Amino acid sequence: MDDSRRDFLTTCTGGLAAAAVPYFFSTPRTLADETRAKNDRIALGLIGSGSIANLNIKTAKDWIDVVAIADVDAGRAAGFNERHAGGKADVYDDYRRILERKDVDVIHVATPDHWHTKPVVEAMLAGKDVYCEKPLTLTIDEGKLIRRVQKETGRIVQVGTQQRSTFNLFTKAMAIVAEGRLGRITQVQAAIGGARSSPSIPVAAVPKGLDWDRWLGPAPACDYRFLNDPEIVGKEGKEKTNCHYEFRWWYEYSGGKLTDWGAHHVDLAIWALALNGQTAGPTSIGGTAVHPVTFRDGVAVEKDRYNTATAFFFNVDYPGGTKLFIRNDTDNGVLIEGEKGRIFVSRGKLSGGPVDDLKDNPLPEDAIAKVYKNLPMEHDERKGHWANFLWCAKERKEPISDVHSHMKMLNVCHLAGISGRLGRSLQWDDAKEQIVGDEQANSMLARPYRKGYEIDMG
Repeated sequence: MDDSRRDFLTTCTGGLAAAAVPYFFSTPRTLADETRAKNDRIALGLIGSGSIANLNIKTAKDWIDVVAIADVDAGRAAGFNERHAGGKADVYDDYRRILERKDVDVIHVATPDHWHTKPVVEAMLAGKDVYCEKPLTLTIDEGKLIRRVQKETGRIVQVGTQQRSTFNLFTKAMAIVAEGRLGRITQVQAAIGGARSSPSIPVAAVPKGLDWDRWLGPAPACDYRFLNDPEIVGKEGKEKTNCHYEFRWWYEYSGGKLTDWGAHHVDLAIWALALNGQTAGPTSIGGTAVHPVTFRDGVAVEKDRYNTATAFFFNVDYPGGTKLFIRNDTDNGVLIEGEKGRIFVSRGKLSGGPVDDLKDNPLPEDAIAKVYKNLPMEHDERKGHWANFLWCAKERKEPISDVHSHMKMLNVCHLAGISGRLGRSLQWDDAKEQIVGDEQANSMLARPYRKGYEIDMG
């Protein structure tokens, strides 16, 4: 790699450095326009080359060159290499080979959830900045580790909650909150969909090119399962498995919709509370969850089918009486209610009296900039989220979706999952990040890593 590209992330010349002031929706030129010089392109190492990686790299193509790919599925890695690197990237079955390379500027972690923390921590310790897909962790204790290592290393880590970069909907909603248009917030509702269920999924032969043991990694060893009977899956048109995309519906690898979409809508709900002055974490969480299998001591009894919650309603209490509701039985989006009014925001709309009032009483010109940490912005949310990460990596600024605010939100989602699996309410000590008076629930704040797949702390 030539010196000018190597220096991209440590100097203020060329590329994104031209963005000395934030670019907002009224600016005709975008960050993409500022970053097309050949020598300013960023060498990226990719860990996990599935569907979300394809979408993200396609989005970030104006700025990055994929020079290395690691995936436990050889077929996926080869296909990705051809589509996005012209077949020129180096391909590995062990991501650690990428972390050893001095020519790799940043790392994109796009693995299943149970494979996030280990490479993120090891990448930071290797001196790399990281863009990791949401949710950042599988457990609360993993979040403690990531936050500690980020502080110690000073690496820039962006979490892929791109709704934070949607200025005309979500970020605008946050600006309305920050400007006091709702008054003191009394309650927030984060509505997200439920997980899928499945019939019994039989044990099957591992597909050619897939290293199943390495795919499982830190998770417990188990058989590969696959079902594609047209009479059973025909209506949905989706195969059933405990691998690749469908990992989302197994607590062994994910938190189901509570973390998959909670990482979006619960994130916005808690962001709104923070902007309204509610910076302390919750005191308790309880409610109901419906699972497609039987649970005993928080563990699924049946091992042959999806097990994450298909329906739920959780009540999260905050100091001062503020409440957060996490549910799946109403319109997908975030409802924010205050003493002066309420607004609803989703990926399709922003509505409510305070929104209508903007016609006669618009937000100050810098209102959106303030909630976006006065960082550069793009029009497109996913592209803007990547632009924000790369600009922050170069300027050594905290990105819009940093690990600390992300885990403040994700802890709530994880607690909801624990409460749902145990079938009881939990009391939470936010300062100590411990569940109060419940040893069994506290044991679920962490999960043991399978031998051979522990995190390498150097």
